[in-house]
Amino acid sequence: MSTQARLFRIGTFDFRLNHLLVIGVLVLSFSISFLIRSQAAEFGSELNEFDPFFNFRATEFIVENGYSEYFDWHDDKSWYPGGRNISATSQVMLHMTAAVTYQIFGGDLSLYDFTILFPVIFGSLTVIVIFALVRAIGGTTAGLFAAILFSVSMPILMRGTIGWFKSEPLGIFYGVLGLYFFLSGIKSENKKIAISKLIVGGIILGLGLASWGGIQFFVIPIGMFILVLPFVRKDHEFIIWSIPIFVTSFLLTALMFEFVGTEFVFGLGGFSLIVPTGFLVSCIIIQKFSKIENKTRNGLIFLFMIIIIGSSLMVINEEARFLPLPSFRYLNAINPFLTTTIPLVDSIAEHATTTLAQSFFFHSILMIFAGLGIWIILSKKSKTILNVRNDMIAFSLIIGLTGIYVSSAFIRLEVFASISLIILSSLGLSILIKEIFGNKNIYEKFRTGKIIKVSFLAVILILLIIPLMYPNSNWINAAKAPPTILNGGSAYGVSTNDWTEPLEWIKNNTPEDSVVAAWWDYGYWITTMSDRTTLADNFTGNHTRIELIAKTLLSPPDEAWNNLQEMGADYIVVFVAGQRIDQGQDEPVYLLNGGGDESKKQWFMRIAGVPLQKYVHPDGSSGTDYFWNDTLLGKLFPFSTLAYIDPRDTETQSQTWKPGLSPVYGKDIKYPTNGEGPFRLVHASPSFVNEGRVLLGVFIYEINDNYIT
Repeated sequence: MSTQARLFRIGTFDFRLNHLLVIGVLVLSFSISFLIRSQAAEFGSELNEFDPFFNFRATEFIVENGYSEYFDWHDDKSWYPGGRNISATSQVMLHMTAAVTYQIFGGDLSLYDFTILFPVIFGSLTVIVIFALVRAIGGTTAGLFAAILFSVSMPILMRGTIGWFKSEPLGIFYGVLGLYFFLSGIKSENKKIAISKLIVGGIILGLGLASWGGIQFFVIPIGMFILVLPFVRKDHEFIIWSIPIFVTSFLLTALMFEFVGTEFVFGLGGFSLIVPTGFLVSCIIIQKFSKIENKTRNGLIFLFMIIIIGSSLMVINEEARFLPLPSFRYLNAINPFLTTTIPLVDSIAEHATTTLAQSFFFHSILMIFAGLGIWIILSKKSKTILNVRNDMIAFSLIIGLTGIYVSSAFIRLEVFASISLIILSSLGLSILIKEIFGNKNIYEKFRTGKIIKVSFLAVILILLIIPLMYPNSNWINAAKAPPTILNGGSAYGVSTNDWTEPLEWIKNNTPEDSVVAAWWDYGYWITTMSDRTTLADNFTGNHTRIELIAKTLLSPPDEAWNNLQEMGADYIVVFVAGQRIDQGQDEPVYLLNGGGDESKKQWFMRIAGVPLQKYVHPDGSSGTDYFWNDTLLGKLFPFSTLAYIDPRDTETQSQTWKPGLSPVYGKDIKYPTNGEGPFRLVHASPSFVNEGRVLLGVFIYEINDNYIT
């Protein structure tokens, strides 16, 4: 049966076999994405990472108090005593979208469980949106390839697994949907439909910006695309008004939101759209009054002038700051060399610079197919087989190259490389498949002796499957990890209650007006799960406060006690991760370097601006005697160094540090519950008490107000 044969009719729409194929592939892609993203549910049904707990709390506030109250909410449980203006410092549309969808579709689910599923649902729905986007660029076959590739893309999956109630899944959904309406709008031959799509596209991109600041990176290829439109489109009468409509719609929507919006519109982001739009209008006018043989030349001269002037203004703006700049992490993506200038930014794992090995693991075969796609797109094949328009070719190449560039700054932005490579790979594979099979039935290929082409297709499929099935290290397994609150973000793939139990203890055993000090990583957990006020949290909006906490942890205990008293803290929490080793002793012996505060202390030192050699040995991690005996952090860790050993040969031991040796520790509570010192250990998590193989020790100390220094 031909794929064009009609199966049935709904109204005036003929449902054909090829429509069934499209639906089948999209359902398969959605299902694959949903299943891979949901793997972590095996470890436990919890929100994953840190920010999702704040986002849940903010969404809960909307559900319980209403939308107008949300915009007036000044949260006094964070950044004590100043608090935080939520709507001015948050991804408002993430909270509002979650609240609206919960009120419509939540049913009997608790809000907590709904927010756990939220990223899986929207992340999986994006396979349909990426299909629509790539279909608008290069046809249905390319769109189907994009849906399949998106459903298994490792960087996208890792930042949209179950419980990942952060900004990326919804932001990517809105961003890709906005791009679809933009491209579909400028391709539409019906002006009324075009206007509607362009306005909707601008609004959705604006909502995406209010959901995830990373949407700013979609602005880069859009701005560059607008610059080249006068040279790749002949219908200047259409684009001279359609592009301004889209840009205006986007910027006006962005202005509705305090966070990112105003700063973006009147800053570098708005500049990167307004200037190209102004160029497009001016260039079309210049070309209109130029001689036919000079139109392109005059336009290119004007473009060159705009690039020179724009670049000069950006350089001048570095000093004059007449245009507000985006936050440091977004500037870092434009200039990757900025990363190490701010230790706090550098300390965040997701801001680590991507290595070549990581990039290959993330994308592997897609890099090859994307390169092939670029080559084929630039050849005549794209026009003769797919009939891809010049403007769509230009957009594909622009978003491809810019996506790969910005992703080189840090790991978090690898999602943009994924989207870029998926678009280019899908176009290349689509052209390749159509070239192999043409419009003939595959069985005819066998009968005419063209089996080698079918074999070539099999090779392509095998290459695509290898990253999914490669033993021990593949894209599917990489998306399977315990929710962070169940393993503390440690190096151990375990699921414990070592964090949930202490957080519950704080909620039930401390006064409601208590203020808890901890490293900023754990702030959202304490505020959301324990309902207590914190000195700092994952918003990291106050670098000075975080630096003060770092200095306090590295100060002598009496000095630290004074600092904590001045900050108004009542309790302090530290986290230690390690594993028990069998040394034949009666008492347990531990290796401590599993991703807790014992592993982060080097970053505390860099952020505090203190000399590392005073606190750690030349290996960069083993604490010196000064660290263990004379700093608050060392004293709060209920351990002491027993000896130094070679982990590969535990018979090799030393009482002093030597290169190649690692410290082993025994339990040593320096501030007992009934002590008279500045701090009292009032609670320890289960693995410290039960002495299991893996230690995820959460220790809660009461700050003794009656202590006299």
